[in-house]
Amino acid sequence: MTHLYLMPGMAANPSIFEHIKLPEDRFMVHLLEWQLPKNKETISDYAKRMTAFITHEDSVLLGVSFGGVLVQEMAKHIRLKKLIIVSSVKSKHELPRRMKLSRKLKLYNILPTRLIEDVDKLAKYAFGETVKDRVALYQKYLSMNDRHYMSWAVKEMVCWDQEAPDADIIHIHGDADRVFPIKYIDNCITLPGGSHIMVITKYKWFNENLPQLIEND
Repeated sequence: MTHLYLMPGMAANPSIFEHIKLPEDRFMVHLLEWQLPKNKETISDYAKRMTAFITHEDSVLLGVSFGGVLVQEMAKHIRLKKLIIVSSVKSKHELPRRMKLSRKLKLYNILPTRLIEDVDKLAKYAFGETVKDRVALYQKYLSMNDRHYMSWAVKEMVCWDQEAPDADIIHIHGDADRVFPIKYIDNCITLPGGSHIMVITKYKWFNENLPQLIEND
């Protein structure tokens, strides 16, 4: 039995994985949730704290977007069978120019976090999608709207300092991702038409392909 742990993206809750269904005779799926960060906690320390929720050896860890960054940090503290990221980046070099500029100018420090309480703006920032006619969707999938968490998450995402990717990482990315444009991404499995929220919109692809990706050596 392979244990698969799923980490949602920034501010998202595990319901984004509600349509991910793998053969139950081979896989046990576990859902991870964001915890409130401690004061001045680094992404590395946060990741180490999150490893307490991984209770099986040689598990598979999959993270989406900022959750993909987190699982890469978690992988530095535990032994895994496979590490998979979706709609994410493998190093600081894959960040889009606007995020690099935000880091250089420290614009993340002036993010009006009170606006994060507005689900429309939270959805737009977290998913990078237009929110017209999607408010109900975002209200369902986005639950971590704590100001401290959002300020921390935005800063840690923009300022992530990883130079080189994990050699064995599996990266799944959509060619229509507007948060992390494909032109900045190297060495990935590309999903045609996949947006930043393709784990929701293209779940059938994941259900069909994840078992093979996980079990192939």
